[in-house]
Amino acid sequence: MKNNRLDLILGIESSCDETGLALYHETEGLIAHALHSQVALHATYGGVVPELASRDHIHRLIPLTQQVMQHAGVGLDELTGVAYTAGPGLVGALLTGAGFARSLAFARGIPAIGVHHMEGHLLSPLLEAPELCFPFMALLVSGGHTQIIRVNAIGNYQLLGDTLDDAIGEAFDKTAKLMGLGYPGGPIVSKLALQGNAQRYKLPRPMTDRAGLDFSFSGLKTAVLTTWQQAQTERAQDLEQAKADICASFELAVCDVLIIKLKRALQQEKLNTLVVAGGVSANQRIRSSLTQLMTSRAGHAFFPRPEFCTDNGAMIAFAGYQRIKAGEHSSLDFSARARWPLSEMNRIP
Repeated sequence: MKNNRLDLILGIESSCDETGLALYHETEGLIAHALHSQVALHATYGGVVPELASRDHIHRLIPLTQQVMQHAGVGLDELTGVAYTAGPGLVGALLTGAGFARSLAFARGIPAIGVHHMEGHLLSPLLEAPELCFPFMALLVSGGHTQIIRVNAIGNYQLLGDTLDDAIGEAFDKTAKLMGLGYPGGPIVSKLALQGNAQRYKLPRPMTDRAGLDFSFSGLKTAVLTTWQQAQTERAQDLEQAKADICASFELAVCDVLIIKLKRALQQEKLNTLVVAGGVSANQRIRSSLTQLMTSRAGHAFFPRPEFCTDNGAMIAFAGYQRIKAGEHSSLDFSARARWPLSEMNRIP
């Protein structure tokens, strides 16, 4: 199904509560992208409602496709491939994007490829940092993942550390919920932390006193709850400042855990290049702390730009381009996967 035209790949992301579309060109790189967030839709419920997410993706896919095509000044007949998120994620949401992508590819007679959502995040810094070379260490931090991964090549991933319970994004959201701060919790906690004293409350750094690279954040979440309950009892006139101080102390504890684990991983694997990706990688304290870590080691840290930290079509278009270029494509008998280990990915030669 390969032709002699320069590759122009349409990327479609619909794994959860963002609908992302993007166009990636073989020589010009990313030429257009658009994103619709469903935050307002789910805010009333305090979390993502899968059925509502799926229905909203259906409404957004065609208008966003038209938007990116018009912005780039290209037509559907110029596409050489379509990439879509096939997992992991919410099955209903994934199927909306997969069905749309497969139908478009079939109608145009071009290949389609199902992309691993986390591979998209892993490779997203390469969109703007082509000098990034393999192998490198990667930290994936999102609402559903906290993982340390050795990346040897595209499709060759070695999981070194994982979370045993809550992911970092979940811990941020639950911290916000415990204090009645609203949804989504992560950005609210980070904003309040800027006004807080991170030294006021001594919160635990879970699993840093034992060997290994796995994470646990449930104990930290419990400590936040206990601290907040004590603050309500002891400082009735100072609750707003207590909230800010708890958020700052929580954020500092998270950063300390990440630094301790990454130091071990970098030393163990003898690597000095770090990629940080996923929604939580937009957090400014985390960015600053990990940049300082790599600077102290005379190494380098790479982050996607903030708009590409959350789920987006650009990372799917780029990852899909890499696999279509290598001759891969998905069959018409497509499926979506709620769970999909990175270890099952094929290595691109």
